[in-house]
Amino acid sequence: MVQVQLRVPEGTVREIDQWVEKGRFMSRSDAIKTIIALYEEKEKTRKFYRMLSKRSKEAKEKPEKLSPLEEV
Repeated sequence: MVQVQLRVPEGTVREIDQWVEKGRFMSRSDAIKTIIALYEEKEKTRKFYRMLSKRSKEAKEKPEKLSPLEEV
């Protein structure tokens, strides 16, 4: 792991500290890593949704190119 320094609003740090006190996370570091992982997952979901939307549009424009699910 690489250590980084970042500036975070005091209110955010207090909230993270409360989460740690309540046992939701083991440490500030754990909370921040989890938040970043959730953001990355959300971005992957958005990318997948955009791909599905594009494919849906393509399917409407060119239905003859669709393959039946049974063949997939």
